[in-house]
Amino acid sequence: MLQTIQGIYRNGKVELAEIPKDITESQVFVTFFKPESVSRASQFMSFGMFSGSQQSTEADFRDAEFNGDVDDALGWV
Repeated sequence: MLQTIQGIYRNGKVELAEIPKDITESQVFVTFFKPESVSRASQFMSFGMFSGSQQSTEADFRDAEFNGDVDDALGWV
């Protein structure tokens, strides 16, 4: 019995949108359609992005880094 299941190829792996029914192991054929352009998330800050005499330093980036909020009850510790 043939089943067609949609998925995405990402970083060398195929991620299926759903689990195939009644199949625990089977040969598969993967067909690649026209690739969609993937937009890369840009960084909010990059070294030297602001013009002027005072540029960002490594310490500025460490200060701006989010390390969790201990009071939000999400267990960041």
